[in-house]
Amino acid sequence: MKVLLTGASGFIGRHLAAALMAAGHSVIPASRANGVDFGRMLAPRDWLPRLAGVDAVINCVGIIGESGGQRFEPLHHLAPAALFRACAEAGVRRVLQISALGADESAFSAFHLSKRAADDTLRGLDLDWFVLRPSLIYGPGGKSAGLFMRLARLPLIPVLGDGQQMIQPVHISDVVATAMQCLASPQPRQTLDIVGAETIGFGEWLQSMRRAQALPRAPLFHLPFRLALLAAHAGRHFNPLLQPENLRMLQTGYWADPGPLIRFLGRPPLKIEAGLFFTDSGK
Repeated sequence: MKVLLTGASGFIGRHLAAALMAAGHSVIPASRANGVDFGRMLAPRDWLPRLAGVDAVINCVGIIGESGGQRFEPLHHLAPAALFRACAEAGVRRVLQISALGADESAFSAFHLSKRAADDTLRGLDLDWFVLRPSLIYGPGGKSAGLFMRLARLPLIPVLGDGQQMIQPVHISDVVATAMQCLASPQPRQTLDIVGAETIGFGEWLQSMRRAQALPRAPLFHLPFRLALLAAHAGRHFNPLLQPENLRMLQTGYWADPGPLIRFLGRPPLKIEAGLFFTDSGK
């Protein structure tokens, strides 16, 4: 297949591009690294020339925090919506949207709301679509995973409140495997939550990262939510991941039933193991 892959230079995009090429597909990358400015790709006509001869589209564009000219609404909603409408116009039926766990009726953050807006656009079109909503993704090369690995190395680990915010981390290879299966699945028009096999408190998740780095358990520093918000307001100028809204999302916690994913893949997602933090393969 000839696959247009947006966000090809990002964490998910890089791993997907490698898997697509390994499977014999032809990849057309579309990202800032390839000169594609999503802030200007806001109408179907902007995308139509890039869809000539394309068999499938995978949208992996995503930012976890706004910075500079990178804004949620154009990148997560307006540009993808224009791309999806262009696919309908050009007859490119197979379209995959990488969204996020929590981009549903409970969404409150600009991150989730912008993702959900694009998801809803795609689900309203006569296409063979998939909306994939990954949980917190770990594996080599992820910015958030890298930040958490650094936090886990501290002798006193800062956590939000009691550190019991429940998450279902998923390995990058499970995200890639799901997307690859979607390309060939005879049962499109599905929204799938891509979650890990284990539900774990955030504090314990950081302890798992310590073990992966051959470090013993460390005491937790319980940071009150209001104090954490103040720190995030200052830290966001140095790291876009340190956004107050990201803390609110972490405080909420996100998890889902892994049953639909297990049935789709024909196997359970990977369990958390030390070696998986440093490899892009689940083998």
